[in-house]
Amino acid sequence: MKKTLCGALAAAAMGAALLAAPAQAQDAVRGKQAGDLVLGFGLIGVLPEDGGRVDAIGGKPSASDTVTPQLDLTYFLTPQLSLNLIAATSHHDVKVKGSALGDVDLGSVWALPPTLTLQFHPLPQSRFSPYVGVGVNYTVFYSEGGSRTAPVSKVDVENSWGWALNAGVDYEITPHWGVNFDVKKLFLRPDVSVNSGAIGARADLDPWIVGAAVRYRF
Repeated sequence: MKKTLCGALAAAAMGAALLAAPAQAQDAVRGKQAGDLVLGFGLIGVLPEDGGRVDAIGGKPSASDTVTPQLDLTYFLTPQLSLNLIAATSHHDVKVKGSALGDVDLGSVWALPPTLTLQFHPLPQSRFSPYVGVGVNYTVFYSEGGSRTAPVSKVDVENSWGWALNAGVDYEITPHWGVNFDVKKLFLRPDVSVNSGAIGARADLDPWIVGAAVRYRF
């Protein structure tokens, strides 16, 4: 599923660029400029890893992949340096695989993972402009619920800090419009409490976030 989502999102970004090809003959490349503010809207795939530990019953925490809309905002400090902030929320089914009780469903949870990234653009005046970045993430987990395997009655996923690595590319269609393909790797490992602490766990989610978006530069 991870490969399928990555391929679909990459195809969406490339398709938008190809459809916009006629505009290239009419519009000169504006490139990045200090003070640019860029708003993006697109789709992301949130692809957690299976990993971590579970006290008492053993096994490995697991969260499902999901696709969700995302808004992002980029501000250029200089033509080569920008700050990027993403805003999205995603819904995941969670379970413990291979415990002493077998696979145990823990229900579902929503995640809100705002991530602030400092990005470096080595080719700021190019129509095809790649970048790399590093940043910090704080994920809020909320609305734990759904069906659970007995005797699980309550699950609490703790909010957690993490950090992020980032790479992507912008493709300028016109001086104001562009498309973007972006990949982030979050290092995110929240603590989990089951039945008010009767069982403790740490979920090594470390998700990949892969997205394609249309962007507008003000």
